[in-house]
Amino acid sequence: MLKVGLTGGIGAGKSEVSRLLVGHGAVLIDSDRIAREVVAPGTPGLAAVTEAFGTEVLAADGSLDRARLGGIVFADPEKLAALNAIVHPLVGARSAELQRAAGADAVVVHDVPLLTENGLAPLYDLVVVVDASPETQLERLVVLRGMSEEDARARMAAQATREQRREIADLVVDNDGELPALRARVEEVWAELAKRAHEQSTAGLEA
Repeated sequence: MLKVGLTGGIGAGKSEVSRLLVGHGAVLIDSDRIAREVVAPGTPGLAAVTEAFGTEVLAADGSLDRARLGGIVFADPEKLAALNAIVHPLVGARSAELQRAAGADAVVVHDVPLLTENGLAPLYDLVVVVDASPETQLERLVVLRGMSEEDARARMAAQATREQRREIADLVVDNDGELPALRARVEEVWAELAKRAHEQSTAGLEA
């Protein structure tokens, strides 16, 4: 099993890269999706978040109002750290469970938005960073996601810098261009991942 950490700044296009990798045969473990699952209504995770931030972060139906919570934590590093302390252990436990269920020869891609910030690179056999310029990120967040420029800049500022992400990268996917260029680069990356997975599997058999 080859364990790959996939990360990138908000708006860099990491979700599209993960989708393309799945198309090539990767097993995806999506931390964002798991993060939503562990704070679903009725979970201990949601109870802990409500205790920490109050019932104002709940929607009318009792689910977590992620936009409201985001507005609170992304403007306050201490509150963001408090939220991460609740959610990250739950996400980690569920991710480990899903990884154990993958095949022994699988390429398991962990989509982890805050991989750099939380010093998680050593957990993976290699790290793939999806990179885009801050200008590209900002444009995508405002135009495609409908964020205000102020909110978009605040979320970008709460993350690691572009340079910090690239420092931990084994492979970089540049995503300032068009989709065909991204597809071509992901195909190259997949070829490298498949090669390493095969080498690792072969080494394991010989050991």
